Amino acid sequence: MTDSDLARRIHAAAHLTGEFTLRSGRTATEYFDKYRFEADPVLLDEIAARMAPLVPDGTEVLAGLEMGGIPVVTALGRHTGLPCAFVRKEAKAYGTCRLAEGSDVTGRRVLVVEDVVTSGGQIVLSTADLRALGAVVTEALCVIDREQGGAEALAAQDIHLLSLLTAEDLRTATSGR
Repeated sequence: MTDSDLARRIHAAAHLTGEFTLRSGRTATEYFDKYRFEADPVLLDEIAARMAPLVPDGTEVLAGLEMGGIPVVTALGRHTGLPCAFVRKEAKAYGTCRLAEGSDVTGRRVLVVEDVVTSGGQIVLSTADLRALGAVVTEALCVIDREQGGAEALAAQDIHLLSLLTAEDLRTATSGR
């Protein structure tokens, strides 16, 4: 399967038409529901297999961000054999009261894993939290970079963004070019 084939499969699974209210409050007639490709175990496994070679050498822990990064990091861990941490947006107030569950990140080289990157805001926030816990974070890996400023925002925080696919890859694959 080529990257174009994978992009077409992701688009077919996640592209919806109808009337949708966006986070901004605007209404759109098209919507990209990333949870639909994450909920397809065969497609998610293929995505993770394609992402595995992108994991930088020396990575010790894969850290998936709540919520969409969790299924991606779990599948990716299967293909790399690396332990995973599951990063909350904020530490829970009960039980372990931890921000990062699963594998310990302290003093380890951690790759932040996300499903889709738009502005990069959640990666910036979560990386700051992980660094405060003692993690060494210099890269983030996503399934799709929407190419809307995320890579630049991350670079400003000394985080290099790696992506399996970009918005342009999806457009090209589905336009027949």
